[in-house]
Amino acid sequence: MLTALAIRDVVLIEALELEFGGGLGVLTGETGAGKSILLDALGLALGARADSGLVRQGAAQAVVTASFDTPHADGPIAALLADNGFDVEAGEPLIIRRIVKADGGSRGFVNDQPASAGLLRDLAQHLVEVHGQHDDRGLLAPSGHRALLDAFGKCRAGSVADAHRAWREAEQALRDARDQVDAAARDRDYLEHAVGELRQLAPEPGEEEALADRRRTMQRAERIADDMTSLDTWLGGSDGGMAQLRQVARALERIADAHPALAEALAAIDRAINEGALAEDSIHAARQALMFDPRALEEDEARLFDLRAMARKHRVQPGELAALTDGMAARLATIEAGEEGLAALAAKVAETRAQYEAAADALSAERHVAAERLDRAVAGELAPLKLDAARFRTVVAALPEEQWGAGGKDRVEFEISTNPGAPFAALTRIASGGELSRFILALKVALAEEGGAATMVFDEIDRGVGGAVASAIGERLARLAERTQVLVVTHSPQVAARGERHFFIAKSSDGTVTRTGVHALDERERREEIARMLSGATITDEARAQAERLLEAA
Repeated sequence: MLTALAIRDVVLIEALELEFGGGLGVLTGETGAGKSILLDALGLALGARADSGLVRQGAAQAVVTASFDTPHADGPIAALLADNGFDVEAGEPLIIRRIVKADGGSRGFVNDQPASAGLLRDLAQHLVEVHGQHDDRGLLAPSGHRALLDAFGKCRAGSVADAHRAWREAEQALRDARDQVDAAARDRDYLEHAVGELRQLAPEPGEEEALADRRRTMQRAERIADDMTSLDTWLGGSDGGMAQLRQVARALERIADAHPALAEALAAIDRAINEGALAEDSIHAARQALMFDPRALEEDEARLFDLRAMARKHRVQPGELAALTDGMAARLATIEAGEEGLAALAAKVAETRAQYEAAADALSAERHVAAERLDRAVAGELAPLKLDAARFRTVVAALPEEQWGAGGKDRVEFEISTNPGAPFAALTRIASGGELSRFILALKVALAEEGGAATMVFDEIDRGVGGAVASAIGERLARLAERTQVLVVTHSPQVAARGERHFFIAKSSDGTVTRTGVHALDERERREEIARMLSGATITDEARAQAERLLEAA
């Protein structure tokens, strides 16, 4: 709901602050006082085109600030703000500010954070509907008629959207599978040859690294073979070092008791013999470990070269050959099982399409029933609004298949015929602005709580009518205002008397500067203003009495 509007330096308005409440608010004033300036200013805040002509003469910039309450944390406004990076908590005011400079530049803000004019226009769709003489939004846009009818008839459009999404997902899965099968089929000959080669080679994970390690070990053994042979000669054998140590030990044993030094020498020789035996065991173990068949080295080298050559051929690392084999084999399997898989996916597409069509057909039936109810409801509102010769109908027409979507298979549009025998046409083709505004009012009353923004503004909806018709308009605006905030710019005393809040717009001049101001009227001032609307410049006692009767009746 619009709670406040602050305007500075817009055309004739120097500085103005207005506070609004719920229900019906009326704005009145003499012709030319500047009522349209208020709507232009509100439009600026809601993303309308920034026109430097709106900047008051002599001012550097115009500023408009509109404040709204946003009680629902999970509503469409909160979702839109969140999608654009704005965090506005439930209960926190939504403050939209627009600055237009005299040179034509403009800036927008949402709660003091920079915002684009596009975001302001998107927010406006949920905040305010403006219906005027040349309005081309709201109920006049056929693109929104289907959603309005669904809301009015409580039609189950959600199930159709779910069914449509499932159908499209199944179609996409089938297209993807066909693309994969086609791509794989083009490579079938290559895949069969490559998989045959790879399977013949039969690479295993980690095989190349193991072969390389074993090859290095055998090559080292080959290089130290001569040294190992020399070790045997020097350390073992009848003339080797160990044999000589043992001879020395035997000789020392015979003479060791002759002197303590000889005993020490014998002990040292015994230790040397023990260490030498340990060295012999280690050398033997190394010999066993390094022992290889030269043919095994040749075989390992040949295998290693084959693996590396195959890896270079396929531009992968040797360790990736096993995974490459599995991947190519899987692609071949896809080709072989492709037709069977495509058939299953095609069956899924047919199944989901049938489910969508069934849901869409049921929705169409609900829409036709709702359309008849809406037509009757609108027809009941036309006569009191002096539109008794007019006819209204809701057209629910089948769309061609290529236009089916999440909203079903129907095109919905509101049409009218303004005179007996005249053909039906879209709302936007109505010639008379007054008729257009009254049709919109009739529709709004019929739709009641279904759809629409939280604030509705009607600009001179009563132009060209009076008496009973003006009373009917006022009564219907008051009914609408029971459910939502309604602001109306009016010349009709019957409409003005229905307002819960009354604002008077006046223009003043000091001889050099002309200004527009707005004043919230109290009860006495309201009666005087309605009397002026009834009698003109000279307010008579009879006009005051009539104004009092209108207020009492309202």
